[in-house]
Amino acid sequence: MKKSFIYSFLALFFSLSLLTFTSCREEKTTKDKIEEVGDDIEEGVEEIEDEIDDHTDDNK
Repeated sequence: MKKSFIYSFLALFFSLSLLTFTSCREEKTTKDKIEEVGDDIEEGVEEIEDEIDDHTDDNK
């Protein structure tokens, strides 16, 4: 009886913890996702530009 109570308690605890972790996610709209990808691409382009500038400066 005591073991079954402990197992039930542990199962309840883990199910509640899973609910807590999965329900805290931020819901993103398609527009938000597209803007995020656009920002990532822009940052990548800027990094490439910096690398190109660094290499061309070294060759002068």
